[in-house]
Amino acid sequence: MVQQSGKSFPPLKNDLIIRAAFGEVVERVPVWIMRQAGRYLPEYREVRLKHDFFTICQTPELACEVTLQPIRRFEFDAAIIFSDILVIPQALGMEVQMKSGVGPVFPDPLVTPKDLEKLDVDVDVKKRLSYVFEAINLTRHSLEGKVPLIGFSGAPYTLMGYMIEGGGSKTMSKAKKWLYTQKEASHKLLKLLTKVIIAYLIEQVAAGAQLLQVFESSAEYLGPTLFEEYSLPYLEEIAAGVKQGITQRGLGDVPMIVFAKGAYHSISKISYAGYNVVGLDWTVDPNIARDFVHISVQGNLDPCALYAPKEELIAKTTEMVRQFGVRNYIANLGHGIYPDMDPEHVRVFVDTVHSVSEELMKKGDPYSQLYT
Repeated sequence: MVQQSGKSFPPLKNDLIIRAAFGEVVERVPVWIMRQAGRYLPEYREVRLKHDFFTICQTPELACEVTLQPIRRFEFDAAIIFSDILVIPQALGMEVQMKSGVGPVFPDPLVTPKDLEKLDVDVDVKKRLSYVFEAINLTRHSLEGKVPLIGFSGAPYTLMGYMIEGGGSKTMSKAKKWLYTQKEASHKLLKLLTKVIIAYLIEQVAAGAQLLQVFESSAEYLGPTLFEEYSLPYLEEIAAGVKQGITQRGLGDVPMIVFAKGAYHSISKISYAGYNVVGLDWTVDPNIARDFVHISVQGNLDPCALYAPKEELIAKTTEMVRQFGVRNYIANLGHGIYPDMDPEHVRVFVDTVHSVSEELMKKGDPYSQLYT
């Protein structure tokens, strides 16, 4: 039995994704998809008819149920806890509303550096976000060892963007303005978020998370210079801090994935940031990724490819797996799945990844010698 948080969990039956993250040989390519628990599933929509979004996030039993829904339906090789990256701004004292057809909205965003005084800089993460940890623990038991459970957090710049913009943005111009006009305050906020994220991820592992993913979803708004000043150093600090923290607490070695959407210009540097896996968005050529990333990779089918007829989807998924090879690889989409997607196309994607990778293993993996 695996020991975490002083409690026994069922033995893990499928560790493909953990082995792939650590660069070990696997029998087939593991696959999961970002936002795999969510609006494209009719069973999730049934839950949403009765409960609002953040009520689901903040109720362990509901978060557990929603996390398990795609695992019951598809042969995914991992579950990811149902939550949201914006629970961290909430924990810091900011109000976040989830408005239908709009998305997250901050009624009182950060406008000037003086607004940083409104944040609870001494937040007790374990207490304030206890519902996340309870959901992870409950879900880890409820999975009965079928697949590993992924925990996650938004990265500092992505969270900063939401906190300043007051919601989603096509330009992130308000947040980027801070980077040019309020450098000291920007770093102060990013350092605070980094501290909280480290504590948050360590507690997720203590609660039962077996992998971690850090979402720098707004990296696409930063060019190389801004990314390497305002994102990369904090991503590095998170990886080092989390790994040190879980080691000190005797929680074992948990692989970490970093997904910096749009940061194709820095994927080589990202691969040296201390993570085990680099997540790739759909704009990155698999062959280029293999040339510049020395560790395991994850991705990266265009989410819109799932709209294609099944024959075309099979062909595109097959091409993706063949390009990446079956070693040091976790299959995924290049971003989260869209809410109007046909669940049966998800099944085609998952089954194709498995069947094609198993066939490639029989023939010999073209990338098998790259990382030995």
